[in-house]
Amino acid sequence: MSYRSGRFWQPDVTVATVVVRDGRLLVVEERVRGERVINQPAGHLEPDESLLEAARRETLEETGWDVTLTAFIGAYQWKAPSDGRHFLRMAFAAEPLRHHPGRALDDGILQALWLTPAELAAESARHRSPLVWQVVEDFLAGRRFPLQVLNHTA
Repeated sequence: MSYRSGRFWQPDVTVATVVVRDGRLLVVEERVRGERVINQPAGHLEPDESLLEAARRETLEETGWDVTLTAFIGAYQWKAPSDGRHFLRMAFAAEPLRHHPGRALDDGILQALWLTPAELAAESARHRSPLVWQVVEDFLAGRRFPLQVLNHTA
């Protein structure tokens, strides 16, 4: 597809959060195409929503945790080999604020888990995509940008 030929391509814009508590990472176990996979709390940007709002919303919906975003980790581009879909993931660092244990989790989410980085790495065969570890690896390496690098104009 080519912009110049009048055809438009749009990647799936997603957000993800790296939430840390006592050295453990908040992740979700979810069912995707019949497989149990592990992912960060993540999901799609919705119309009329800022990236920051989307990251907070998706974390709450998938884990039952309210979080405060502390930094932007980076933007990640990936093409899924299974179906050729293109993803543009915006990843954020966050701190947990409050848990809502009675809150129902999003469809497809089996459970929220707190894993050490070593435990998450050991589950690499079950990562939903290579972006899961890439984002964590960048976070663990100290990659952080101020949230002010992102702008939302309503």
